[in-house]
Amino acid sequence: MISDLKKTAEQKMQKSLEALKADLAKVRTGRAHTGILDHVMVDYYGNPTAVNQVANVTLIDSRTIGVAPWEKKMVGAVERAIRDSDLGLNPASQGDLIRVPMPALTEERRKELIKVVKHEGEGAKVAIRNIRRDANAHFKDLLKDKEISEDDDRRAQDEIQKLTDRYVAEVDKMLQVKETELMAI
Repeated sequence: MISDLKKTAEQKMQKSLEALKADLAKVRTGRAHTGILDHVMVDYYGNPTAVNQVANVTLIDSRTIGVAPWEKKMVGAVERAIRDSDLGLNPASQGDLIRVPMPALTEERRKELIKVVKHEGEGAKVAIRNIRRDANAHFKDLLKDKEISEDDDRRAQDEIQKLTDRYVAEVDKMLQVKETELMAI
């Protein structure tokens, strides 16, 4: 019973970390990477579809992404979708290929992005703490129903707290890496 609750809490905390990792990947650095376009949606015959589902997304060089739509008539739609996204990118098409240059980040923009990263991290920490709170509430319910002893309850809460501390430290580590990445020129 207690081990199931702990395992569930750990799985939820792991999912929170993975969600943070995905959110941090969206925050761009000065370098180009294909993952930045993963969430850009194109109108593909009336259906919103991810760019990587209608085009081949590659790196041309460290500051340029190449997008080659599989259908010629999709070039304009893909270019428009990238331009209209909130990524601040300005694609230019050259025949069948759309070149997406990554603009250099100014110092001011870097600081704004760091604030965004810290906000994302704080959201992940809150999610992890909420998972801890829920697990502790379950332990209290079990104690109240006399399914576990007070010692088991205290031990389980200590273990959940250690788990929470470990995952919060992992979030801090991820934020530190992303901040360093953002401040690198």
